Amino acid sequence: MTLQNLRVVKVDPQNNLLLVKGAVPGYKNNYLIIRKAKKKK
Repeated sequence: MTLQNLRVVKVDPQNNLLLVKGAVPGYKNNYLIIRKAKKKK
């Protein structure tokens, strides 16, 4: 599943955390692939 319009709120490199604002699909404690959006025109 691909979602757009999620925002990265905070990056914590010390704890390897990336805080994302918005609903994220999948189960708890799963991996996500986050990449730059390719917007359709």
